[in-house]
Amino acid sequence: MTRFAKFAWLTLGYNVLVILWGAFVRATGSGAGCGSHWPTCNGQIIPRDPSIETLIEFSHRLTSGLAFLLVLAMLIWAFRAYSRKHIVRLGAVLSMFFMITEALIGAGLVLFERVATDVSYARAVWMAAHLLNTFILLLFIILTAWWASGGARFPLRGQGWTGAATLGALFLMTLIGISGAVTALGDTLLHLDVIHTNPVVGETLLALRIYHPTLAVGIAFYMLVVLTRLMLDRPSPTAFRLGIGFNLLYVAQLGLGLLNVWLKAPVWMQLVHLLITDILWIMLVIFCATILATRPQEKPAPVRV
Repeated sequence: MTRFAKFAWLTLGYNVLVILWGAFVRATGSGAGCGSHWPTCNGQIIPRDPSIETLIEFSHRLTSGLAFLLVLAMLIWAFRAYSRKHIVRLGAVLSMFFMITEALIGAGLVLFERVATDVSYARAVWMAAHLLNTFILLLFIILTAWWASGGARFPLRGQGWTGAATLGALFLMTLIGISGAVTALGDTLLHLDVIHTNPVVGETLLALRIYHPTLAVGIAFYMLVVLTRLMLDRPSPTAFRLGIGFNLLYVAQLGLGLLNVWLKAPVWMQLVHLLITDILWIMLVIFCATILATRPQEKPAPVRV
C-alpha cells in the first residue's frame, strides 16, 4: 500500500476508537461534564479542578478534535497525491463533509442538553441521527482507504439485483445500528436511575429495547441468504472471505447480545458490542464495494443438439 493508503486506514481505526470513547461518555453519564458549553468546557478552554465526568467529556472532545484533523489531513493529502476527478478525492471530500456534520451533531447534543440524565424523545432522535451520520462517515473513510489500496471504482447504475441487494444489506445494517443506539440509551438511563424523571418517555424507551434483538435475528437470515447469493453470482476470493467472515461474526454478535442482556448491559460489554458492530460495518462496506466492482460470472451458453 502507498503511504496515503496506510494513513487512510489509520484514520479509520482512530475514528473507531473515538466512537468507542463517545459510547463510554454516554454509558457513564458524562455527557454533561463540560456543561452546556461548546467548544469550550464549562466556559473554559482547559477546565480547572475538573471532576471525573468533566475529564471524560473533555478527553472525548480532544480525541474528536484529532479525528477531525486526521480527516482534514487525509483530504489535503488526497488532493496533492491524486489527479483531478480521481475517486479517492471524492471519498476524501465526502469523508470531510460527514466529519463536519458529525461535529455539528455532537455540538447540538451538548448545546441542547440532550446528554447525561436527559430523558426525552428528542434525545432518542438525536442519538439515532448521530449513529446514522457515524455510519455514513465510516463508510466514506472505508471507501477512501479501499480505493487508495487498489480497490476498483464501481458504477452505481446498471447493477440490477446486485445493486439492490447490497443497498439492502447496508440499509438493514444501519437500521440495526440505530435500534442498538436507542437500546443503549435505554440501558444508560436505567443504570443512571433517572427513568422516574420522565416516566412516560422512560418506559417507552425501555419497551423499545425488545425490537433490537428481534431485528438482529431477522436481519441475520437476510445477510446469510443474500450475501451467499452475491458471492455465487460474482465470485472473488476477497468477497468470499469477507462474506463468510461477516456471517460468522454476525452470529457471534447475536451471542454477545444475549450475554449483554443477561449481564444487564455493563459498560464494558456495551463497548465490546459496539466494537463488533463497527467491525461488521467495515467488513460489509468492503464486501459490497468488492461485489459491485466484480464482473458477474458469465453463464455457459446452452449446448445445441
